[in-house]
Amino acid sequence: MAFPEDMLTDDEHVVLHLHPHWKVLVRPVLVSLLAVAAVVAGFLLLPDGTGATVALYAIAVVALSLVLWLALWPLVVWRSTHYVFTNERVVLQHGVFSRERRDIPLNRVNDHSMNQQFSERLLGCGTLTIESAGERGQTVLADIPGVGRVQTKLYELVEAHHDRHSLGDGEMREILQEVRQDRAGESPAPS
Repeated sequence: MAFPEDMLTDDEHVVLHLHPHWKVLVRPVLVSLLAVAAVVAGFLLLPDGTGATVALYAIAVVALSLVLWLALWPLVVWRSTHYVFTNERVVLQHGVFSRERRDIPLNRVNDHSMNQQFSERLLGCGTLTIESAGERGQTVLADIPGVGRVQTKLYELVEAHHDRHSLGDGEMREILQEVRQDRAGESPAPS
Protein backbone atom coordinates (compact mmCIF):
# COMPACT_ATOMS: atom_id res chain seq x y z
CA MET A 1 0.00 0.00 0.00
CA ALA A 2 2.94 2.31 -0.51
CA PHE A 3 2.52 5.51 -2.43
CA PRO A 4 3.56 4.99 -6.07
CA GLU A 5 6.58 7.21 -6.75
CA ASP A 6 6.21 6.58 -10.48
CA MET A 7 3.12 8.81 -10.61
CA LEU A 8 5.32 11.88 -10.08
CA THR A 9 6.45 14.01 -13.01
CA ASP A 10 10.13 14.39 -13.89
CA ASP A 11 10.86 17.55 -11.88
CA GLU A 12 8.37 16.77 -9.11
CA HIS A 13 9.43 15.57 -5.69
CA VAL A 14 7.62 14.64 -2.49
CA VAL A 15 7.90 17.22 0.29
CA LEU A 16 5.50 15.62 2.81
CA HIS A 17 3.96 12.15 2.79
CA LEU A 18 1.42 11.62 5.56
CA HIS A 19 -1.14 9.12 6.73
CA PRO A 20 -4.00 10.08 9.07
CA HIS A 21 -2.97 10.65 12.69
CA TRP A 22 -2.27 7.55 14.81
CA LYS A 23 -5.31 8.33 16.98
CA VAL A 24 -7.46 6.47 14.43
CA LEU A 25 -5.60 3.29 15.44
CA VAL A 26 -6.52 3.51 19.14
CA ARG A 27 -9.82 1.67 18.71
CA PRO A 28 -8.28 -1.16 16.63
CA VAL A 29 -5.62 -1.72 19.29
CA LEU A 30 -8.24 -1.76 22.07
CA VAL A 31 -10.41 -4.20 20.12
CA SER A 32 -7.42 -6.50 19.60
CA LEU A 33 -6.52 -6.41 23.29
CA LEU A 34 -10.12 -7.12 24.33
CA ALA A 35 -10.38 -10.00 21.87
CA VAL A 36 -7.20 -11.61 23.18
CA ALA A 37 -8.39 -11.05 26.77
CA ALA A 38 -11.75 -12.71 25.99
CA VAL A 39 -10.06 -15.80 24.49
CA VAL A 40 -7.59 -16.05 27.39
CA ALA A 41 -10.42 -15.61 29.94
CA GLY A 42 -12.46 -18.29 28.19
CA PHE A 43 -9.50 -20.65 28.19
CA LEU A 44 -8.79 -20.06 31.88
CA LEU A 45 -12.35 -19.85 33.23
CA LEU A 46 -14.32 -22.40 31.24
CA PRO A 47 -14.45 -25.87 32.82
CA ASP A 48 -13.11 -28.91 31.02
CA GLY A 49 -15.49 -30.73 28.76
CA THR A 50 -16.98 -30.82 25.28
CA GLY A 51 -19.34 -27.91 25.89
CA ALA A 52 -16.50 -25.74 27.16
CA THR A 53 -14.39 -26.55 24.11
CA VAL A 54 -17.25 -25.57 21.79
CA ALA A 55 -17.78 -22.36 23.78
CA LEU A 56 -14.04 -21.58 23.61
CA TYR A 57 -14.07 -22.09 19.83
CA ALA A 58 -17.13 -19.85 19.57
CA ILE A 59 -15.39 -17.15 21.61
CA ALA A 60 -12.28 -17.49 19.43
CA VAL A 61 -14.29 -17.22 16.20
CA VAL A 62 -16.18 -14.14 17.43
CA ALA A 63 -12.91 -12.59 18.68
CA LEU A 64 -11.16 -13.27 15.38
CA SER A 65 -14.09 -11.84 13.41
CA LEU A 66 -14.08 -8.69 15.53
CA VAL A 67 -10.32 -8.30 15.16
CA LEU A 68 -10.54 -8.66 11.38
CA TRP A 69 -13.48 -6.26 11.09
CA LEU A 70 -12.74 -3.66 13.78
CA ALA A 71 -8.94 -3.83 14.02
CA LEU A 72 -7.26 -5.17 10.89
CA TRP A 73 -9.54 -3.46 8.36
CA PRO A 74 -9.12 0.04 9.89
CA LEU A 75 -5.36 -0.54 9.93
CA VAL A 76 -5.36 -1.42 6.23
CA VAL A 77 -7.54 1.63 5.45
CA TRP A 78 -5.20 3.86 7.48
CA ARG A 79 -2.17 2.48 5.68
CA SER A 80 -3.73 2.97 2.24
CA THR A 81 -4.72 6.59 2.90
CA HIS A 82 -2.07 9.01 1.64
CA TYR A 83 -1.80 12.79 1.94
CA VAL A 84 1.12 13.72 -0.31
CA PHE A 85 2.42 17.26 -0.74
CA THR A 86 4.83 17.76 -3.63
CA ASN A 87 6.44 20.84 -5.12
CA GLU A 88 3.71 20.81 -7.82
CA ARG A 89 0.48 19.53 -6.21
CA VAL A 90 -1.36 18.02 -3.29
CA VAL A 91 -2.29 14.38 -3.87
CA LEU A 92 -5.03 12.72 -1.82
CA GLN A 93 -5.31 8.99 -2.29
CA HIS A 94 -7.34 6.36 -0.47
CA GLY A 95 -8.85 2.98 -1.11
CA VAL A 96 -7.98 -0.63 -0.48
CA PHE A 97 -9.54 -2.67 -3.28
CA SER A 98 -10.52 0.27 -5.43
CA ARG A 99 -8.55 3.48 -5.35
CA GLU A 100 -9.57 7.11 -5.50
CA ARG A 101 -7.03 9.86 -6.07
CA ARG A 102 -7.48 13.60 -6.23
CA ASP A 103 -4.77 16.00 -7.36
CA ILE A 104 -4.92 19.67 -6.45
CA PRO A 105 -2.32 21.66 -8.41
CA LEU A 106 -0.61 24.26 -6.22
CA ASN A 107 -1.53 27.02 -8.67
CA ARG A 108 -5.22 26.21 -7.97
CA VAL A 109 -4.97 26.53 -4.17
CA ASN A 110 -6.84 29.71 -3.25
CA ASP A 111 -6.98 29.33 0.51
CA HIS A 112 -6.20 26.88 3.26
CA SER A 113 -7.17 26.79 6.90
CA MET A 114 -6.75 24.51 9.86
CA ASN A 115 -9.00 23.63 12.76
CA GLN A 116 -8.15 21.86 16.00
CA GLN A 117 -10.46 20.85 18.80
CA PHE A 118 -9.02 20.77 22.31
CA SER A 119 -8.40 17.00 22.23
CA GLU A 120 -6.76 17.33 18.82
CA ARG A 121 -4.45 20.03 20.15
CA LEU A 122 -3.37 17.66 22.89
CA LEU A 123 -2.70 14.90 20.36
CA GLY A 124 -1.04 17.19 17.80
CA CYS A 125 -3.48 16.69 14.96
CA GLY A 126 -6.35 18.56 13.31
CA THR A 127 -8.33 19.25 10.18
CA LEU A 128 -6.85 20.99 7.14
CA THR A 129 -9.26 22.57 4.66
CA ILE A 130 -7.93 23.39 1.19
CA GLU A 131 -10.01 25.63 -1.02
CA SER A 132 -9.16 25.36 -4.68
CA ALA A 133 -10.37 26.84 -7.93
CA GLY A 134 -12.53 24.37 -9.78
CA GLU A 135 -15.80 22.55 -9.52
CA ARG A 136 -15.01 20.66 -6.29
CA GLY A 137 -14.11 23.74 -4.24
CA GLN A 138 -13.20 22.71 -0.71
CA THR A 139 -11.32 19.60 0.31
CA VAL A 140 -11.33 18.65 3.98
CA LEU A 141 -8.47 16.51 5.29
CA ALA A 142 -9.29 15.15 8.73
CA ASP A 143 -6.84 13.84 11.32
CA ILE A 144 -3.74 15.43 9.83
CA PRO A 145 -0.72 14.90 12.12
CA GLY A 146 1.11 18.16 12.92
CA VAL A 147 -1.59 20.14 11.12
CA GLY A 148 -0.02 23.52 11.96
CA ARG A 149 3.30 22.49 10.46
CA VAL A 150 1.54 21.01 7.43
CA GLN A 151 -0.45 24.20 6.83
CA THR A 152 2.75 26.28 7.02
CA LYS A 153 4.49 23.92 4.60
CA LEU A 154 1.52 24.14 2.21
CA TYR A 155 1.76 27.94 2.32
CA GLU A 156 5.49 27.75 1.54
CA LEU A 157 4.87 25.34 -1.34
CA VAL A 158 2.16 27.54 -2.87
CA GLU A 159 4.36 30.64 -2.60
CA ALA A 160 7.42 28.87 -4.03
CA HIS A 161 5.34 27.49 -6.90
CA HIS A 162 3.97 30.97 -7.61
CA ASP A 163 7.47 32.47 -7.54
CA ARG A 164 8.82 29.82 -9.93
CA HIS A 165 5.99 30.28 -12.42
CA SER A 166 5.57 34.06 -12.44
CA LEU A 167 7.71 36.98 -13.49
CA GLY A 168 9.18 39.32 -10.92
CA ASP A 169 9.35 43.08 -11.39
CA GLY A 170 12.97 42.95 -12.56
CA GLU A 171 12.22 40.24 -15.13
CA MET A 172 9.21 42.18 -16.44
CA ARG A 173 11.35 45.34 -16.85
CA GLU A 174 13.97 43.36 -18.79
CA ILE A 175 11.33 41.93 -21.14
CA LEU A 176 9.77 45.35 -21.73
CA GLN A 177 13.22 46.84 -22.37
CA GLU A 178 13.99 44.09 -24.93
CA VAL A 179 10.64 44.67 -26.67
CA ARG A 180 11.30 48.41 -26.85
CA GLN A 181 14.79 47.84 -28.24
CA ASP A 182 13.46 45.40 -30.82
CA ARG A 183 10.80 47.89 -31.93
CA ALA A 184 13.30 50.75 -32.02
CA GLY A 185 15.65 48.65 -34.17
CA GLU A 186 12.92 47.70 -36.66
CA SER A 187 12.61 49.71 -39.79
CA PRO A 188 9.24 50.26 -41.41
CA ALA A 189 8.35 47.56 -43.89
CA PRO A 190 8.50 48.66 -47.58
CA SER A 191 5.15 49.10 -49.21
